[in-house]
Amino acid sequence: MTPQETSFFSRHKTSADIAAGESVCPVCSRETLDEFVPMRVLDDDLQRLIGANAPDTAEFQAVCSRCLRLFEKAKDQIVKDAAVQKDGSHVLSTPLRLDADERFTGRGVTIAFLDSGFYPHVDLTTPKNRIVGYRDLLREDGDLSSLFQPDVASWHGMMTSVVAAGNGSLSNGFYRGIAPDADVVLVKLARTGRITDQNILDGLEWVLRNKDRFGVRVINISAGGDDVQHYLTDPLSQAVERCTAEGITVVCAVGNSGHLPDHPVVPPASAPSAIAVGGLDDKNSLNRARRGMYRSSYGPTIDGLQKPEVIAPSIWVPAPILPNTPTAQQASLLEALDKSDDGDLHQIIRDHEGVDGELDAALDRHVHTVRQIIALKRRHENVITKHYKYVDGTSFSAPIVSSIVAQMVEANPSLSPQQIKRILITTAERLPHYEVDRQGWGVVDPRKAVMAAYELGG
Repeated sequence: MTPQETSFFSRHKTSADIAAGESVCPVCSRETLDEFVPMRVLDDDLQRLIGANAPDTAEFQAVCSRCLRLFEKAKDQIVKDAAVQKDGSHVLSTPLRLDADERFTGRGVTIAFLDSGFYPHVDLTTPKNRIVGYRDLLREDGDLSSLFQPDVASWHGMMTSVVAAGNGSLSNGFYRGIAPDADVVLVKLARTGRITDQNILDGLEWVLRNKDRFGVRVINISAGGDDVQHYLTDPLSQAVERCTAEGITVVCAVGNSGHLPDHPVVPPASAPSAIAVGGLDDKNSLNRARRGMYRSSYGPTIDGLQKPEVIAPSIWVPAPILPNTPTAQQASLLEALDKSDDGDLHQIIRDHEGVDGELDAALDRHVHTVRQIIALKRRHENVITKHYKYVDGTSFSAPIVSSIVAQMVEANPSLSPQQIKRILITTAERLPHYEVDRQGWGVVDPRKAVMAAYELGG
């Protein structure tokens, strides 16, 4: 805000805003020394967007200027690219929800992804192709052609890589990752079904052989192995330790079994030097008071190690839809219907017969009913726009942490994996009212982690 704006807002504080001890923003729940800005001076769109992120029970009159700056900056993109509903609800981007430092984008850092399959999504390939390496371990020659052939295994690795390093090109940059300038190496481990310990081990050994060729500093593994193992005798865990010794930070999803009586952490996440990432449910909000735990697995491990070390969003995570698939066709149709005039609804459905059976069956329904079906299907299918949906699982919290690590390495290239892990732990924030075993040292804080990394290189 300009000095004139700050002066205006200061003159219009309400008594509630400056009540004794009032220093906590009702939107972000942070204690702040910033000015509090009265809601009544904001335009209606901004009030709705901010109100959608406030506590459900709250009637509030002012918001901290930090939150106002965030929403002023994001408002136009949210309205244009985030499928905002009439009540102001929308899916926020990951950098916005975690308050990531936009000055660091992973530039010059390479992240290797080990997964079941991939696709060269435009968020990674335009305006510059940042896929610097690809290897299909199912073929002796590595066969690059499999990267361009979407199949049932392609969506998972495409989503994990784009969640970390996508530039959001199909959303005007809004649904970007935290490291949108990072380079990526994609390693295909398996076709379909469960990825085994041996699959992951083969991938790690390939990366170790090619780390200098591609400059790999981070490995993301959004897959679990076969069973619990002692790290001293487990080849996969030993491979993780070799990667760390070679200067590569290994980030692993901890798994999604926290709601079950048996919730073990298995290799590679159980390896001592791995950064095992559990799940945060931030309710798609900036408000830290809303934060809760996702149903992620947790330790201690069979060796008594604390896992996960940190947690990151693993629900409401924006991710790309695999192009040229029935899911993409359905999402495109739902967006077209949502944006169309009432008089065009039935004809649009007829023109796309066969894309969605439930919509085909609604052709004899009244417009109001069709609108309800469209809204319900968008929620059920987790559709944001025709290009993006929101996903859940620690498979997606791990790449968020990998992207933060890429920021840290950009800020201070001399960091060792041990230093990176230590910084992530010491800058994390524990959730109140949840067991330490479930969350480790708490929620990652990208801004604090990057600043700590930068200052260490100072």
